[in-house]
Amino acid sequence: MAWRNHSAITEFILAGLSDDPHVQALLFVLFLGIYLLTMMGNLMMLLVIKTDSRLHTPMYFFLSNLSFLDLCFSSVTVPKLLKDLLSEKKTISVEGCLAQVFFVFITAGTEAFLLSVMAYDRYAAICHPLLYGQLMSSQLCVRLVLISWGLASLNSVVIVLLAINLDFCEAQTIHHYTCELPSLFPLSCSDISINIDILICSTLLHGLGTFLPIFFSYAQIVSTILSISSTSGRSKAFSTCSSHLIAVILFFGSGLIRYLMPTSGSSLDLLSSLQYSAVTPLLNPLIYSLKNKEVKAAVRRTLGKYLRYFR
Repeated sequence: MAWRNHSAITEFILAGLSDDPHVQALLFVLFLGIYLLTMMGNLMMLLVIKTDSRLHTPMYFFLSNLSFLDLCFSSVTVPKLLKDLLSEKKTISVEGCLAQVFFVFITAGTEAFLLSVMAYDRYAAICHPLLYGQLMSSQLCVRLVLISWGLASLNSVVIVLLAINLDFCEAQTIHHYTCELPSLFPLSCSDISINIDILICSTLLHGLGTFLPIFFSYAQIVSTILSISSTSGRSKAFSTCSSHLIAVILFFGSGLIRYLMPTSGSSLDLLSSLQYSAVTPLLNPLIYSLKNKEVKAAVRRTLGKYLRYFR
């Protein structure tokens, strides 16, 4: 019954980022570079963490999962964007649109949970260093990652069910470069007030449910760091969590703006989506490698090993 609602509309037209062919060509080169660098950076992080035994700790276990998520997250939207930048007609089927909605929510939702888990990991390492091995056992780390995927999957199913039950009658143009519910709702000819309320509640519950643990973890971390007497000790403690804090600000800032602010079809909608779906996956490996001495040392060792191998 739900799919019959879409019989009048079989595909949507994506407005994209620009109608100017010259601008589209420049944007294609830009986002192709961003996507290739995202793939290279995150694959390098996965390779380095996998091959260097010194990085086989809970912190880097979570970081490797974050890199995998960034690979998936970027691949959900950017390849389609690249294809549309080279196409005159930017269309996507109803089924493809709903699939994109689902995978955006599952990857972004899992990343939000994972960032929350990583905050708890930093809390355990800085506030309870002597108990860190007990608090962050390998079994617990695996469970936390699986729980993150499970909760995000459940939320994604609920969100997609909101879209499946919508009627689409005449309007076909999505004023965006990808399928997102805030841009999809205005096209519906059915009553979407309940759907919008559920989406806002879901976003708030998901956002607060992942952000509050981050907030309380960092409140304890800051209190512990300020109690350290030596300046070098405070600096070292802060450096271990500064990369994660930057990643949290980039991801949550743009995500909450996109899903809690009214959809206007403005450049702010596009920029906030591009920030968390394309730019953040690119920046995460840079943030964690440039600000982390252990990762930089591991990269040098890994590159040195493979260079010697190919000589």
